[in-house]
Amino acid sequence: MVEFSVASVFSDGCVLQRDKDICVFGCADNGEPVSAKIMDGGRTVDENSCVSIGGKWSVHLRPMPAMENLVLEVSCQNTVKHFSNVAVGEVWLAGGQSNMEFELSKCTEGPAELEMDADPNVRFFPANKKAWMDEKFFEDEKKCVWQTWNCGEKKNWSAVGYFFAKKLARDLGVTVGIIGCNWGGTSASAWTGRERLEKHSDLKIYLDEQEKETRGKSIEEQCAEFDAYEIYNAEWTKKCDALYRENPKIEWSDVQKILGPSPWPGPRSCKSPYRPTGLHECMIKRLAPYTLRGFIFYQGESDDHRPASYYTLFREMIDQWREDWNENLPMVFVQLPGNRYRQDRDFKNWCLIREAQTKIFRTVANTAMTVAADLGEFNDIHPKAKKVLAERMEVSALWSVYGLVDSSMANGPIFKSATSRNGTMELKFDFAESGFVLKEDKVALENYRSMEKIQGNDLPSDFTGFEIAGSDGVYHPAKFKFGAERENLDTITLSSDKVPCPVYARYAWYNYGPATVFGRNGIPLAPFRTSNRDSAPEASQDHADIQQIMEV
Repeated sequence: MVEFSVASVFSDGCVLQRDKDICVFGCADNGEPVSAKIMDGGRTVDENSCVSIGGKWSVHLRPMPAMENLVLEVSCQNTVKHFSNVAVGEVWLAGGQSNMEFELSKCTEGPAELEMDADPNVRFFPANKKAWMDEKFFEDEKKCVWQTWNCGEKKNWSAVGYFFAKKLARDLGVTVGIIGCNWGGTSASAWTGRERLEKHSDLKIYLDEQEKETRGKSIEEQCAEFDAYEIYNAEWTKKCDALYRENPKIEWSDVQKILGPSPWPGPRSCKSPYRPTGLHECMIKRLAPYTLRGFIFYQGESDDHRPASYYTLFREMIDQWREDWNENLPMVFVQLPGNRYRQDRDFKNWCLIREAQTKIFRTVANTAMTVAADLGEFNDIHPKAKKVLAERMEVSALWSVYGLVDSSMANGPIFKSATSRNGTMELKFDFAESGFVLKEDKVALENYRSMEKIQGNDLPSDFTGFEIAGSDGVYHPAKFKFGAERENLDTITLSSDKVPCPVYARYAWYNYGPATVFGRNGIPLAPFRTSNRDSAPEASQDHADIQQIMEV
């Protein structure tokens, strides 16, 4: 017998999506009738019913305009469940890894925000953060409820999700609900179903590695091993945090000399949140098909060891989520900002992740990319300032989803085409009709210069971020000139005395470095190269060791 229940994502204070069919769903014994209705005071706004099939039921209610202070009532036989303080507004799922998970209390703008008394008209639902469906999973899932601004948990809300929602609520004049569904340090493979990974040889490797490392271990053995790791890792992390509090500039190598190697991410296990498909099963599928407007997403860091396959992986993940919701939902995502640690060489793997993200924007319908080239933080994979990024994402949504602003407000310049002529290379850009703005980025330039010096490389004095190469694929710093004529405002011309016949060009082709060229709307030029056939050395399949703590 299946006990009657409503999915945990429905609770007091929940936000339902306006202007779309509202799907209310849960579990009940096969053949049981289930009804749902929404009431405004004592008046029924809408109601409908269904019969449970195979232990699951779903009732669809008609589209509604934005409303407040409603009651959702769901009944099965003699059991009635009431949910009060229900709002109808806009609902977005905030997915990804640690930079989406990064809490409001930890971000630069958070403390001041948390002191604010005025309700920002934002509500937050923290998805059940469990990676294995044992008894505790279902117990904890029942405790997940929608949170409002006057609750004590707002300090733990996703900072990016919160600032996105706050600005959206102000611009649209409705309540905005954010479903936080993210986990630090996770690959996009954790958020994607098995069948989609199996059909690509370069994605199946995620599954193969998991199966190889767990072969011969029982479920009980895997769980016990991971439980022991979590206890040890918690203690190790406390000691690590203490070292960084005592000396914020301590090198990662010195931390590990003192404490021993970081145990993160622990053994491969059925219980690990980093296993492929695990969070799709334990988090995404527990939320679908809750009616949404779309997804905001910030991820890619943990797939930088396989950058060449990231386009395929990210595309499959997007298609997976759209299949789960049975709708071509919009995806607003972040192009990775700069990141590099002081002692590390420039692996250039983030360059390829960014390139894959640009390709997603170019080729996958109903997506929008938020460029963040200027928002990285030196020596830290977690930029602390989140508000500017989140509000850029919101403008992307206003353009791509709501149609309330035009593309010139929402997008920075993105490379379009290149033409070589008379010893120069002329580049054309989309979203650059008004031309470009040059800004100094002395701090990032000096940081980049100092990191390269540690690696034995001297950055040329004429370094601009633009580089060109001939047919040999050897890049040299390029001089650049913005288009001056009215019809050429969207062009940049490059040249170098060392490259008489330019064939290739690139800009900001480093994991971390200065961002100096912006559109007139203040959004930076997206890093790019003109061709992936430039014969330059491929990005390393390695990544910075310090990423071992990026879930923290």
